Amino acid sequence: MKSESGHSGGRRHHDRAFKAKLVQQCLEPRASVSAIALEHGINANMLFTWRRAWLRESAAASQAATETRLLQVRVEPHEPIAAIVNTPKPAVPTGYGLIELEIAGAKLRLRGTVQEDSLRAVLRALREAA
Repeated sequence: MKSESGHSGGRRHHDRAFKAKLVQQCLEPRASVSAIALEHGINANMLFTWRRAWLRESAAASQAATETRLLQVRVEPHEPIAAIVNTPKPAVPTGYGLIELEIAGAKLRLRGTVQEDSLRAVLRALREAA
């Protein structure tokens, strides 16, 4: 798998398939990059460089695949604006109010209509935490 074309006493050149095979071996659990490099007769630093480049490229590809995309949106009015402006505000329900409790230095403020079951659950949780 090694391609040593252009080897003139200088650098050796390895094809992409060879690099990919070694990088995949390095990504296996408990893999020793140094042992893999030694087994294939290359410098461990070179294999670390190939692995870093592969991880960087795969992260960039993953990010490109999950980039935010803008979607075309068409807004249509549901009812005429005049109807919305002239609509009277709903009356405040009779059960609307405010409950404030101070328990163990913590303040609990509940506004609006509070369901009894929800209030009991909150108070039970506060009691257990105190």
